[in-house]
Amino acid sequence: QVQLVESGGGSVQAGGSLRLSCAASGRTRSMYAMAWFRQAPRKEREFVAAINWSGTNTDYADSVKGRFTISRDNAKNTVFLRMNSVKPEDTAVYYCAAKYYSGTNPGPGDYDYWGQGTQVTVSS
Repeated sequence: QVQLVESGGGSVQAGGSLRLSCAASGRTRSMYAMAWFRQAPRKEREFVAAINWSGTNTDYADSVKGRFTISRDNAKNTVFLRMNSVKPEDTAVYYCAAKYYSGTNPGPGDYDYWGQGTQVTVSS
């Protein structure tokens, strides 16, 4: 079992930056991939970014490519999402997710563990 707790959400103006963090606890010695998803009001949850166990491979949704960066610090069991040049359409609840995965390209599917979410609001 893995427990995930997000932090770092808040309100920011369009064009600004924000960094989300997700702290993992529990069975964190196993190889697992991490990802960020988001859900805006009245919309389905969507994939944002993923990173493999070693941090050598990342994947991004087209809507955030070039603006967001996912990274991880395995020594601290923490994954980050750096959000630059944010837009009002980035407003959503952001969720951290994890899955046991030893491969190279984790992708957006089959995540087993989820955090409670953190709100990000971007004003124009």
